[in-house]
Amino acid sequence: MSGGRGSAVALAGLLTATGITHLVRPEFYDPIVPRPLPGPARAWTYASGVAELAVAAAVAHPATRRTGGLAAAALFAAVLPANVQMAMDWRRRSPAWRAVAYGRVPLQAPLIWWALRVARS
Repeated sequence: MSGGRGSAVALAGLLTATGITHLVRPEFYDPIVPRPLPGPARAWTYASGVAELAVAAAVAHPATRRTGGLAAAALFAAVLPANVQMAMDWRRRSPAWRAVAYGRVPLQAPLIWWALRVARS
C-alpha cells in the first residue's frame, strides 16, 4: 500500500471502523485485553476505541497526517499484546477461529508499515 492520500483515507477508514466496533461491541474485545493491565477490561476496550477514532481523525486531516500516521503505528504496536492474548486463548477453538486469532499477530507488522508510509506521505 502506498503512502498517498488514498492510502491515508483507507487507513483512517480502517481505524474508524475498528474504533466504532470497540465502542458498540465491547464484549468481543473485553476478553482479549491482557490480564496484567490494571482496571476493568471494558475501560481498556473503550479507551482503545476512542484512541482509534482520534488517530483516524489525525490521519484523515492532511495537516496532522504525519503525527496521525506515527500515532497509528504506535497504536498498532500497542495492541499486539491483545492479539497475542487472543491467540493464546483461542488455541483450542475450531481451526477457522484459530486462523483468525493467529492471523492477527503477524498482521500487525504490515499495519505498522502502512501507518509509517502514511506518516511519510
